[in-house]
Amino acid sequence: MTELTLTLHERQTADFEMIANGGFAPLTGFQGSEDWSSVCSSMRTAAGDYWPIPITLPTDLECEVGDVVALNSDEGKHLGSITVEEIFERDVDREAVEVYGTDDLEHPGVAAIHAEGNRCIAGPIKVDALPDHEEAFMRRYLTPAESKQAFADRGWKKIVAFQTRNPIHRAHEYLTKAALETCDGLFIHPLIGKTKPGDIPADVRMRCYEVLMEDYYPNDRVILGVKPAKMHYAGPREAVLHAIVRRNYGATHFIVGRDHAGAGDYYGTYDAQEIFDTIDTDELGIEPLMFEHTFWCDECEGLASGKTCPHDSDAHLFLSGTKVREMLGNGEMPPPEFSRPEVAQILIDAYKEDN
Repeated sequence: MTELTLTLHERQTADFEMIANGGFAPLTGFQGSEDWSSVCSSMRTAAGDYWPIPITLPTDLECEVGDVVALNSDEGKHLGSITVEEIFERDVDREAVEVYGTDDLEHPGVAAIHAEGNRCIAGPIKVDALPDHEEAFMRRYLTPAESKQAFADRGWKKIVAFQTRNPIHRAHEYLTKAALETCDGLFIHPLIGKTKPGDIPADVRMRCYEVLMEDYYPNDRVILGVKPAKMHYAGPREAVLHAIVRRNYGATHFIVGRDHAGAGDYYGTYDAQEIFDTIDTDELGIEPLMFEHTFWCDECEGLASGKTCPHDSDAHLFLSGTKVREMLGNGEMPPPEFSRPEVAQILIDAYKEDN
């Protein structure tokens, strides 16, 4: 019998790793047509578990049901195999509308699934190894089992997780510390997988988190890990996925801020919070913590939100992402009320290296 081998691309490698390390529990393999359809229409697997975004394996590899296909990472490392239980055609247009809420090919998530194609193979995976990562990430790498043990070793019972694909600025610091006031520990869990062009590289973000942890967080109350997943930019549905993943890593609470996992203007500012109104969070197994847009107020002389600040917007410091990138690219420090100088310097140096 001919040995079949499939080299996964970067996004598929990330999915394999999240299934393999337990971050995507209860998934044990790439989803088939029944799961795909159910997830698209109802945010549940065919077995009834909450699951908001299909995790499929699109490929044009010639194979048959029953074949065992060896799987290599995008960098060529042997990871394991998949036993093919089904070969099916997904409706990418339907997935785009039901999962991402748009069929616009300018949406990065929609563009990605269209690029992958319709034909998928499905089945359970066998894990021989996990993908490799840079040393900067590996020293922070925890599997779900390891993070749960780390929380238990510290005696934490109430753990709040924070998802980010961007460097933490002062507003993020504020809301993580506000959440930490009511929890035993904070799990800062940045995503290090595939993101869209223009996002800050993961290694740069990691240096930003580490300098903040050194100087501005209590070491015994915070753990910094890494989430080796890709971004979908699916807004509300991805907020649910991020919550499920952090539940699997052992968190009891999960911060959901404004425009969580969004891209462009495809989602409303608080759509990612409102989706949890449709979900039984007891069944989900993790409690979302909702935060409004946070900003510096000159009148309050501190960070605040619409819930706590009575002053007009004229007193609020607002810098668009475009403006901040322009300042950093020019070697200019954003105001310290917006970003810690240590973080800003890391970003300025990174912009210099790129240019």
